[in-house]
Amino acid sequence: MGKWGPDCKTHVACMQVGDFYSHEKSVCLPEDCDARIELVAEDGSVSVLKEKLPLIAGEILDATFMSCEALRAFYDREIEDARAKDVLFSLHLKATMMKISDPIMFGHCVKVYFKDVFAKYADTFAKLGVDANNGLGDVESKIASLPEAERKAIQDDIKATYAKQGKMAMVDSNKGITNLHKPSDIIIDNSMPTAIRGGGKMWNADDKEEDFKACIPDRCYAGVFQECIEFCRQNGAFDPKTMGSCPNVGLMAQKAEEYGSHPTTFEAATSGTIRIVLNGGSDKVLLGHRVQKGDIWRSCQAKDAPIKDWVKLAVVRCRANQFPNNDKPCKAIFWLDPARAHDCAIMDKVLKYLPEFQPEGLDIQIMSPEEAMRITCQRAKDGLNTITVTGNVLRDYLTDLFPILELGTSSKMLSIVPMLAGGGMYETGAGGSAPKHVEQFTKEGHLRWDSLGEYLALTSSIEDLGKETGNKKAAAVAAALDKAVGTFLSANKNPGRKVKEIDNRGSHYWVARYWAEELAKQQEVPELHAAFADASKSLQESEANVLQEMVDCQGTKVDIGGYYKVDKAKADAAMNPSATFNEIIARITHGGSDAKV
Repeated sequence: MGKWGPDCKTHVACMQVGDFYSHEKSVCLPEDCDARIELVAEDGSVSVLKEKLPLIAGEILDATFMSCEALRAFYDREIEDARAKDVLFSLHLKATMMKISDPIMFGHCVKVYFKDVFAKYADTFAKLGVDANNGLGDVESKIASLPEAERKAIQDDIKATYAKQGKMAMVDSNKGITNLHKPSDIIIDNSMPTAIRGGGKMWNADDKEEDFKACIPDRCYAGVFQECIEFCRQNGAFDPKTMGSCPNVGLMAQKAEEYGSHPTTFEAATSGTIRIVLNGGSDKVLLGHRVQKGDIWRSCQAKDAPIKDWVKLAVVRCRANQFPNNDKPCKAIFWLDPARAHDCAIMDKVLKYLPEFQPEGLDIQIMSPEEAMRITCQRAKDGLNTITVTGNVLRDYLTDLFPILELGTSSKMLSIVPMLAGGGMYETGAGGSAPKHVEQFTKEGHLRWDSLGEYLALTSSIEDLGKETGNKKAAAVAAALDKAVGTFLSANKNPGRKVKEIDNRGSHYWVARYWAEELAKQQEVPELHAAFADASKSLQESEANVLQEMVDCQGTKVDIGGYYKVDKAKADAAMNPSATFNEIIARITHGGSDAKV
């Protein structure tokens, strides 16, 4: 981590009125029912926003909204405050996941920061179809078609804005791209941990690090990052060699609890009341809010069965970490805010279900997110492990925050999510870095994505398969991979950052080689020993050829046939550039039943 000093001016700013936190309402459904979401305009006309919203007995239903008038006032105030404090202004949202709400919030910031430009060229922007929700990049791409003199006048006014409004945090200083360029450039669960890890700094226009104001409009979790910043300011950087770990048990099953990416988020088309009303003739109003045109309204659901399972998992994980004679006991904390309607409803269920799972003797507490962050940071600094038990948004944030603070990336982190119906989901973090890796790969053929989390996920999934089915081969394969990953880390065969260095594909060679070596060495399953002896020898003898082929393929553009959906044949060719390695793997996978688990 970078150095932290008590004089660091970096801080978080969030709304104090008018945000989602301010307006939240919550109900627990007593029985199964079906509802609709509608907007009743001030003239009495009714628009149905969602016709059917199935609800199940015991689930928690929430609704809230953000006042865009209050949001714009907040941006105006904080932009001026950043200028006065001489720190970078920075906006932190998650438009990639909150696909409806956050682009709107982003667009308002663009229009407030560049308010003089948008006012002066309102007619021109309207004609060009400029959409502020797509950022300043949309302005630049749309004005490119204008006559040079007109385009230059707009560009000059944009540049003049920085002198008037103050310094902006940069995404790419060399290209002059600020974090208002496009909404997907800054993803809060990567941008905030990375800045905190860097000593509370972001990059300025001169490509130098500087203190910044982090604008996180909604209060729900902004305080979590502020507490982490304050802890680092007072205590200095964490030491990765000694810090405790902070695994997470997240409420995420069935529905994306608390998320704004689902189809129950709306921008009010007119002023009036948005409400959730029972279908079937009763027209009973479950929840409702008075909104102004342009306000962002959203609802979410958290079902009872996943909540109960979440509580059970928290107890199970806490108990599993209570090792005999351990002088560093584990603690589990439910991060729930008693001032939030949603969290109070969740808290009721936690208190109801905890006794069923016999938590006696375990250290399990409920704390507000801010208090939980303070305690968790202190415990981490003291080398103590803390299980963070959170809703889905904080699950997303914390499973990036703590791995990034400790290791620099969440892609090295394994997350195991047991499923309600059995089985499990084994995943790794991304921390918002994947788009940049894809960009570099297609531009110069170097993929610096770190697959450690995926190697760990593969190990755990095969290990669990062995336990569940009694499959001895699976157990041996998992044990061999576990040892291979240890060797891989000790030998530091992680991908490099620059073209012509080892990349993700080279790392896969080393994992495959170490894995084959371990399988050839083990004696518990003789047929696996025999099946992988040849592969292990071939991988060792072919090292120079394989690595050379994996370097030679770098340095040129790569066509993978798409971005979100790639062309399989093109992607396979790009990801398997070594004919030597491919031939060895083919012999393993087609070498007969003895080689198969």
